[in-house]
Amino acid sequence: MNLALWIAAALLALAFLATGLLKITQSKEKLAAAGMGWTESFSPSTITAIGVAEVLGAIGLILPAVLDVAPVLVPVAAVGLALVMVGAAVTHLRRKETQMVVVNVVLLALAVFVAWGRFGAYAF
Repeated sequence: MNLALWIAAALLALAFLATGLLKITQSKEKLAAAGMGWTESFSPSTITAIGVAEVLGAIGLILPAVLDVAPVLVPVAAVGLALVMVGAAVTHLRRKETQMVVVNVVLLALAVFVAWGRFGAYAF
């Protein structure tokens, strides 16, 4: 089970690091042109804040456990990313972007799995 939790955390970290960095480094217009139409509903500073939250969450899934410094932050980061996915799913549902909701639900499930495992019997 520990291996499954590490794999899930690594997949989540890669996904959120990549999308978070995009949101931090690209303009609102470039993101919208790249298929992130939801950005039309948010200010540039909000988009950047979402990106920062995703990057910090990705870092929080891996580094505390690897460095053995406050490893309780791993499930906390997973909960934070789960909350980001709830918000993303609501946004996509309102915009009737059902394909993106499926992606959000998968990422949400992985984040909940990591949070459950690392808060529970498989804590560090």
